[in-house]
Amino acid sequence: MATGKLDPKDWTGFRADAHKMLDAALDKLEQAEEGRVWTPLPDAKKAELNIKVPEFGKSPSEVRNAIEGMLPYGVGNTHPRFWGWVHGTGTASGLMSDIATSVINANLGGRDHGGIHVEKSVLRWCKEMMGFPASAGGLLTSGTSMATVIAVKCARETALGFDIRKKGLSDLDLVGYCSEQTHSCVARAFDLLGLGSDRLRQIRCNDAFQMDLGALEAAMTEDRAAGLRPFFVTGTAGAVNVGAIDDLEALADLCQAQGLWYHVDGALGAAARLSPALAPLLKGMERADSLAFDFHKWMHVTYDAGCILIRDASVQLRAFSERPAYLAPATRGLAAGDFWPVDYGPELSRGYRALKVWAHLQEHGTKALGEAVAENCRQARLLADLVDATSELHRVNPVTLGIVCFKYLPRRRVDSDAINSELVIRLQESGLAVVSTTILNQELAIRVNITNHRTRDADLTHLIKGVLATGAEIDAEAA
Repeated sequence: MATGKLDPKDWTGFRADAHKMLDAALDKLEQAEEGRVWTPLPDAKKAELNIKVPEFGKSPSEVRNAIEGMLPYGVGNTHPRFWGWVHGTGTASGLMSDIATSVINANLGGRDHGGIHVEKSVLRWCKEMMGFPASAGGLLTSGTSMATVIAVKCARETALGFDIRKKGLSDLDLVGYCSEQTHSCVARAFDLLGLGSDRLRQIRCNDAFQMDLGALEAAMTEDRAAGLRPFFVTGTAGAVNVGAIDDLEALADLCQAQGLWYHVDGALGAAARLSPALAPLLKGMERADSLAFDFHKWMHVTYDAGCILIRDASVQLRAFSERPAYLAPATRGLAAGDFWPVDYGPELSRGYRALKVWAHLQEHGTKALGEAVAENCRQARLLADLVDATSELHRVNPVTLGIVCFKYLPRRRVDSDAINSELVIRLQESGLAVVSTTILNQELAIRVNITNHRTRDADLTHLIKGVLATGAEIDAEAA
């Protein structure tokens, strides 16, 4: 029996508390479709958190009660009417792997232990799922934001030479390109890596919210004439604003012809490759030099879990590998192993997120996950039909994947943006549904993102009724 200074003094009592916590967690998961979508943390709870750092500890029972008290106050993404942002819904079985990873408490930065082999297995599956060669590199990350940093660094070193890691940046002439709909994580990666976010050109989109290829080529010509060097292009596989997919095949052709690094942001849409009906929309994604995507979005692994794939593993290794003496490799023992994740990314301290991805894929398989994605896309088309059939609503985006954007049309000549913004907030505060807003064509729109395996068709009808009732309520107040 473990008797360390921080181990339980009463293992029998602790076991009973742990079972109570498990039951509370399972009750929460079993009742995920009930009640409010979002419940804000009450002021009294906030006050409880506003205390000095504890000097003396409490009993496990007291701490368990405090943890249970926080269960109702999440974002709401486990509920079937959460459509506000591109969040996955998670699964009940995600609890199992989280229990195991907490007990194992492994650092997945390196060394030869079970977690490393699980991550290697998951990365092998990732390459197979996304059409990358078995020789490609890769790493599990906290999400697409970190995955993009790794991709841009690999592209930077490819363009400038790997000695840039020691010499630093000087007389920088590199410039990259993405669409106006590309996620901000790409610009953030340019900032973090010293390239400067201003050196990422945002190219205008066509009416389908895809990158305008003519505008892209014109921007490259202009930059070259100014003495700059194009090196990096991002194709978007599922824009988080509208769900649009760039012409990934045409971008692959362009980058190949001009010797540019081709990156695809698949944070939202890469999961559509698991559906045979939707996979053709992503043709060309498999040709990317790097692909970033998330498991915690449309594949419903619990947060956090993302992935980066790099076509040339040697580039990824050269961009990151540099171990201090105390991490020197060995041929035997715990310090052995042919895959140390620290050699392929910026983190040495890494959680054992590979186990939950591995377990999730083992339990559900790619077929069921792909079917869930396809079902959400069918529901998005259903919602679009409901919007189009309602005179008080106007849809503002073509539906490619699971995102529908529309406006409530006020009966009076008032500030439409303000009314739609207030409408969204009231839906959230009422607990009826969580949707969000975005700006399209210089106007505010209600945005419904369906990446939720618990959503039922009836929930969409419920949403339309709620939008109309809330809009009419705001209309009446403005009279």
